[in-house]
Amino acid sequence: MDKRLITEVSGVVEAPVERVREVLARTLLPEGAPDSGRFTVEDIPGHTSTAEVTDRMIALQGGWWYRGEWTFVPHLGGTRLTHRVYDVATSLRWGVRLANRFFIGYDRNTRDSFAAGLTRIGADLGCPVHLSP
Repeated sequence: MDKRLITEVSGVVEAPVERVREVLARTLLPEGAPDSGRFTVEDIPGHTSTAEVTDRMIALQGGWWYRGEWTFVPHLGGTRLTHRVYDVATSLRWGVRLANRFFIGYDRNTRDSFAAGLTRIGADLGCPVHLSP
């Protein structure tokens, strides 16, 4: 798969990878979704995405260009959680940024949203979190 990184943000959750993965899966995937593999999910009414779930990654890919990947790896005292957004358009790639004028400020919005999600994960697990600079 050809993919071009648009933005990346990461942080640390002071909890084991398995616990962070479990909370993130509950947040990103519908109830009853498989624990692993590749499958289709209805992420909002009338819109589906392809989900890929492994022991170290949850990815959602939908629309003609979007792929979001959340990876979790062991880190001193917990788990480093990283969120990357990719452009995976297979045609009209030049039009992604043009069609998505919201990319102005997209890095900041992604960072703010990730920080809020990281805080929720920490609250769910009862542990500290740290956003990476």
